[in-house]
Amino acid sequence: MSHHNIMPEDCFTAFRESIDSISLPQKFTFPFYYKPHPLSLIAAKELQNHLLNQKDWEHDFGIVHYVEGSNIGKMFGVLVVQKTTGEIGYLSAFSGKLAGTNHLPGFVPPIYDLLNKDGFFKIEENNISEINHRIKALKKADDYLLAKNTYQQQIKDSEKELADFKLFMKLEKQQRKDKRNQAKDKLDPSVFNELEEVLKQESLKHQYDFKQLKKHWKELLGNSQKCVDKFAYEIENLKEERKLRSGLLQQKLFNQYQFLNIDLQTKGLNDIFKDTSQKIPPAGAGDCAAPKLLQYAFQHNLKPIAMAEFWWGQSPKSEIRTHGNFYPACRGKCEPILGHMLKGMLVDDNPIQAPTIDDHELKVVFEDEDILLVNKPTEFLSVPGKQTDDSVYSRIKEKYPNATGPLLVHRLDMSTSGLLLIAKNKEAHKVLQSQFINRTVNKRYIAVLDGTIKEDEGLIDLPLRVDLDDRPRQLVCYEHGKPAQTRWKVIERSDDQTRVQFFPLTGRTHQLRVHSAHAQGLNTPIVGDDLYGTMKNRLHLHAEFLEFTHPVTGKKMKIKVKPDF
Repeated sequence: MSHHNIMPEDCFTAFRESIDSISLPQKFTFPFYYKPHPLSLIAAKELQNHLLNQKDWEHDFGIVHYVEGSNIGKMFGVLVVQKTTGEIGYLSAFSGKLAGTNHLPGFVPPIYDLLNKDGFFKIEENNISEINHRIKALKKADDYLLAKNTYQQQIKDSEKELADFKLFMKLEKQQRKDKRNQAKDKLDPSVFNELEEVLKQESLKHQYDFKQLKKHWKELLGNSQKCVDKFAYEIENLKEERKLRSGLLQQKLFNQYQFLNIDLQTKGLNDIFKDTSQKIPPAGAGDCAAPKLLQYAFQHNLKPIAMAEFWWGQSPKSEIRTHGNFYPACRGKCEPILGHMLKGMLVDDNPIQAPTIDDHELKVVFEDEDILLVNKPTEFLSVPGKQTDDSVYSRIKEKYPNATGPLLVHRLDMSTSGLLLIAKNKEAHKVLQSQFINRTVNKRYIAVLDGTIKEDEGLIDLPLRVDLDDRPRQLVCYEHGKPAQTRWKVIERSDDQTRVQFFPLTGRTHQLRVHSAHAQGLNTPIVGDDLYGTMKNRLHLHAEFLEFTHPVTGKKMKIKVKPDF
């Protein structure tokens, strides 16, 4: 059955290709780190063919040429399912909305349809939108602008008039003083006393006039401010109402998102996220492909067998998404939701939960009384992680119980192999760390890139920050990112791969991986990069060389260890 001789409410698609020779997986796909099962690959290929050939709706994915705007490329998902009759097929979904809608033939529906014109969300969104228009209209109202301008002008006028009067009083006071001094010796006392009284009355009159002037302006300004406040108060009330309505709408919306699991237990978004670090659900939670697919399967008594998600179309500007590549589910939005939805199912183990190595694998490359250099294996932590304590740090601490201080001077990503510098005492650590901070340490990495780089060398300068919805992924971000620079040089090209040397000038998380894969960088991911490229046996990135000054002897140290790829 093709994608489209389907009843709108039936999203089950039978495989076109024969799948008789493929055995079903024992466990369901671990959604945050997986290699797509052969059935998922066939389902994805059939869905991709459908996307290329369907005529029911239009959306330019930016595959052939660049398209301006956001939401050009999309994440799609396939879920291989089994009916109670034993028939195997698959479900398809897209993340968010597509072609301006949440409902497209053959794709599973959203958990809640935000775009339904008659639904409470659209109705209340229109009410909030109406409040916005009223606020805008009030802010631009002629009466309001006139009242504001009048008030501002009166403030200026009052300040000037009061200042002028103060100056006048000061000059008058000086004149009275001069008159007094001149008259003191010339006039006889009784006449002088009369003059004194006249001058005193003059002074009191000025003070009285000043008070009256102040009073006059106070009344005038008070009335003007009341006019302005009347509008401002109305605007403030509307803003408060908008805030309240938005909050209630968000809560009501979260309550619509109720997720099932295989035992048909329901849990809402608020419940799911209340125990996470963010406490409240992030925007768009529940609209990704994975939750939609599982929800539909549970609602229609279909047994989930395997799942995969792929990116289709142009990459967003900040994230790295390659057309046709498979990607894990996002951590920020989907991890808490899928935690509930997959409960009660047999799921593949998390392969990166507890990477551990044999004792002999942490090879010491150089050692003396003060420092130590080891060759860290790939997929091994530098410092203890959330799920496992096993790391270079814990191994070294065990081996050298008398060592003082923080030990590790710098870190390497878990997937990166190569040289790690360790200080055996606090003093050495302090000296070495200042060398890293002042960038006097020379570092060189070797990487194999998944494609051919035309230029021979260059500098990449792309600021990076963490993707808050999908840690530990990094994004290129000119607004909030931290500066990140990498020099690079090609060593050799062969078999559609390029071996390069990297010289990082800064040390940001995943810097070399993002600078390689991002369209504004080398636009070619590192071989085996499961986050920004395609999964292989390992990430082909290795810290090959370190040059630094010995913290005690002051000698220049140059240490090199070759990669095993």
